[in-house]
Amino acid sequence: MENSRDEPLGYLLHRVTAALRAEVAATVLEPAGLATPEYLCLRMLSQSPKSNAELAREAQVSPQAMNKVVLALQDRGLVARPATVPAGRSLPATLTRQGVSVLARLDPEVAEAENRVLAGLDDRDRRELRRLLVAAGAVVSRR
Repeated sequence: MENSRDEPLGYLLHRVTAALRAEVAATVLEPAGLATPEYLCLRMLSQSPKSNAELAREAQVSPQAMNKVVLALQDRGLVARPATVPAGRSLPATLTRQGVSVLARLDPEVAEAENRVLAGLDDRDRRELRRLLVAAGAVVSRR
């Protein structure tokens, strides 16, 4: 653990993210018929309605790629977008009741997958890791 100070933070985060993503995809998302980008889109929309451009920026993908994700979720009845909006060009996507239900069903399974990946950490360390990531995310979002 002593040499952990030598590793760039981005590399360390990447390693954890890659392990979490692989475990969640293989054990939760694939059996549910969802791809990781679709799950991430549902998760982002659970926070608030967002336009395609906002979703793309947050997911760090092109608007075209995000549009494909949103359309696939619309086809499954998990996401809805209005046909028109009173002002502007943005058509904010929202979760449907079915989308909310899918997330509620998957959340405990995702938590179990996370626990498997982070099995080397005790509960206190996992809570601290989550606290630090939330704090770091808040700092980043203020930029």
